[in-house]
Amino acid sequence: MAALGWLTPRRRSATARSVLAGEAAAEAARKTSAADDDAALLTTTPEEAPEEPAFPVAGDVRAAAFFDLDNTVMQGAAIFHFGRGLYKRKFFERRELTRFAWQQAWFRLAGVEDPEHMQDARDSALSIVKGHRVSELMSIGEEIYDEYMADRIWPGTRALAQAHLDAGQKVWLVTAAPVETATIIARRLGLTGALGTVAESVDGVYTGRLVGEPLHGPAKAEAVRALAAAEDLDLDRCAAYSDSHNDIPMLSLVGHPYAINPDTKLRKYARARDWRLRDYRTGRKAAKVGIPAAAGVGALAGGTAAALALHRRRR
Repeated sequence: MAALGWLTPRRRSATARSVLAGEAAAEAARKTSAADDDAALLTTTPEEAPEEPAFPVAGDVRAAAFFDLDNTVMQGAAIFHFGRGLYKRKFFERRELTRFAWQQAWFRLAGVEDPEHMQDARDSALSIVKGHRVSELMSIGEEIYDEYMADRIWPGTRALAQAHLDAGQKVWLVTAAPVETATIIARRLGLTGALGTVAESVDGVYTGRLVGEPLHGPAKAEAVRALAAAEDLDLDRCAAYSDSHNDIPMLSLVGHPYAINPDTKLRKYARARDWRLRDYRTGRKAAKVGIPAAAGVGALAGGTAAALALHRRRR
């Protein structure tokens, strides 16, 4: 970890948590990175294929691609869809749904991430998942992917990911969603693996605590940095893809940043720096993220407060 002595105690603590979250995500991703040998590879059609570039370079094993998930690879938010599935299965009660709806609404209306309210939402989510087995949620997640997620993958972004796979490069999802959810999606898409928010578990049971903090903003960049070091990747030869200005730290790490379905701030930032842009939305309208209530509850799936990540989708 880089020296942090020049920062104020509060900033130093936040930075340390981001680094811890990033390192935990990288470690978890490497443990689950090998996609099944018989997993179906992505397919593209001529209409979906990306432009013929000099990139990605075939056979460059020190290059990889990092894809944000929500509204970059998938229409809407993964934890929203996951939350729908959990509520359908009566994983939690309506009074808990109401509590999370209120918390999520506060974040959206206030327009700021107040530490006290963020901690309250995080503790509430973790208290619900505490004591549940990781394997239970993984099993449910497989079913929910088929029910709510499989048909929401952007074909254009799939084609971009496939171009990297065809070039012999590894492709990782990087998301604030629970790592368990992200890993299921990555495996189903034939990707290498996923970096996601890590909830602590002991003997396969959630303890109700996070490892670091949700993988959001600077924590994503730390996760990519840690994984690159472990995998001996050259970040200048890597690519990253995202729709959100909150992912500028991650996009700025690599030599080939892409703005996919970008929000207003990211579009402006990307144009100023001549980054490549792709927009797969009809009429350039943002994909529907989903109602805050279900989105907040969706975070329970991985025992994280990843619902806070939806707050960054504000335009």
